Amino acid sequence: MEYVYAALILNETDEEINEENLTDVLEAAGADVEDSRVKALVAALEDVDIEEAVDQAAAVPAGGAGGAGGAAAGGAGGETETDETEEADEEEAAEEAEADDDEDDDAGGEGLGELFG
Repeated sequence: MEYVYAALILNETDEEINEENLTDVLEAAGADVEDSRVKALVAALEDVDIEEAVDQAAAVPAGGAGGAGGAAAGGAGGETETDETEEADEEEAAEEAEADDDEDDDAGGEGLGELFG
């Protein structure tokens, strides 16, 4: 998770998200840096609009209250799946990068937690 936070810090400070900058932030935070993870994240975020992804993630209710209320009131069984597909673009991109590096993994919804967790 610290890799994602480092990328968000770089984005917030208008710094380029590249391997060197990401490594510098992680080392400054005292994290054990794995070059393969840094490369995978940089590659995954290459074509991602982080501001848009953060806005989308902020619009999705966190936790069970939003999903449970919708299912109870309207019986909308697809809401949980929709919430998962609306996760931040960087999570999807990182998951795709991991699938390319390791094996074909269509776990949907596990995102960066699986890659960097």
